Amino acid sequence: MTATAPAKKAPGEPDKTADERLLKTSLPRKLLGRPELGAVVGALAVFVFFSFAADSFLQASSLSTVLYASSTIGIMAVPVALLMIGGEFDLSAGVLVTSSALISSMFSYQMTANVWVGVGVSLLTTLAIGVFNGFMLTRTKLPSFIITLGTFLMLTGLNLGFTKLISGTVSTKTIADMEGFESAKVLFASQITLGGVAFKVTILWWIALVAVATWILLRTRAGNWIFAVGGNMDAARAVGVPVIKTKIGLYMGVGFAAWVSGQHLLFSFDAVQSGEGVGNELIYIVAAVIGGSLITGGYGSAIGSAFGAFIFGMTGKGIVYAEWNADWYKFFLGAMLLLATLLNHWVRKRAEATK
Repeated sequence: MTATAPAKKAPGEPDKTADERLLKTSLPRKLLGRPELGAVVGALAVFVFFSFAADSFLQASSLSTVLYASSTIGIMAVPVALLMIGGEFDLSAGVLVTSSALISSMFSYQMTANVWVGVGVSLLTTLAIGVFNGFMLTRTKLPSFIITLGTFLMLTGLNLGFTKLISGTVSTKTIADMEGFESAKVLFASQITLGGVAFKVTILWWIALVAVATWILLRTRAGNWIFAVGGNMDAARAVGVPVIKTKIGLYMGVGFAAWVSGQHLLFSFDAVQSGEGVGNELIYIVAAVIGGSLITGGYGSAIGSAFGAFIFGMTGKGIVYAEWNADWYKFFLGAMLLLATLLNHWVRKRAEATK
């Protein structure tokens, strides 16, 4: 039997025998393959819309307020997006922020310790709760919805119960006069003035978290593990991916971000209401979904979650600047969620069709 000679390539015809990984990819095709494309388009549309709908929207002070509102959501949306890429949810993320603030405040006040001691105890506690969620998930094999719903309910009860037991009310005592308060406030709740406009330090925390998360996802082995366990956990385990460590690490990431957000909440107002945070977990999840993260896992980006949070910030403040009835806020966000999801679905289909 004689081997068949390969067909000659016509002039100008691409070499079909070349490895696909060596072929050049056009810029439009690269853009279509990015999960955050839909969120970027949506953010631009919202920005242009409110630029015309609200006269004060483009003022520097207004944009500073929009960025601040976006950062308070974006700090939590980043680890929530990574968790969703890994194929899981965390319904306790909202109340965990409040738990973080309560622990810092009550520990410092009751122990008459330096505020930084309470901050450190809060960090260890939120990380431990993240480990608990991840351990229970991997140990019991129950859906993350059930595990974190249980954590959500327990934390909601603990937040209220312990606050009323220790403080006698539903809010903590002020710690503004305690040692270490001012230095902690600089790190978590200060503001930076640029060109006469004040920007909250949470914006820097937000940018830093997005940068670190993007580096982890795109430049590290851990990022490959996150995509692998979200895409197909059994296949990932079969090729040696440490599934348990990866999932626990993702929940610890949520705990860390909740600690940052909780400290900002505490040092912005020096007292905390124990009932805050309920429902915010849905906002974080929606921001991640608008940013391109799939509910089924294995797809998404940290940058996309940033644009999703930015859409939230622009919508919330844009409605105020436009002097509309705030009752339309949730409707607008629901519409944005559906439109962004449909756009992301269309983008993925186009990207797959051009491969």
